[in-house]
Amino acid sequence: MSDLEKAARDAVEAADHTELTRQIAAILAAQQLLAQQQPQAPAPARPEFDAKKWLVIGGVAVSVGMVGALFAVALAIGAVCATACLIVLRSMWRDAQAAHGKPRR
Repeated sequence: MSDLEKAARDAVEAADHTELTRQIAAILAAQQLLAQQQPQAPAPARPEFDAKKWLVIGGVAVSVGMVGALFAVALAIGAVCATACLIVLRSMWRDAQAAHGKPRR
């Protein structure tokens, strides 16, 4: 291979590399232009504080809590009354059994 052929081959390779480099540079420039042209999405607006909404939520929570507390108190009173009633009935039953001559347990 002569120096002239080698130089010609190097020139062709350099031209190919130069063309490839130009294409890469053009693609990068196009991407940068597209990135600049795309509109930026606006940040979502933060909703304003709504005091009325939170007052309603608080009022409902307090009301439900009060109803739950009253239900618990009513249940406790009913349990105490039922227990007292059963104790009195058991005492009456034992007295009735003793009056008929049956032994107490």
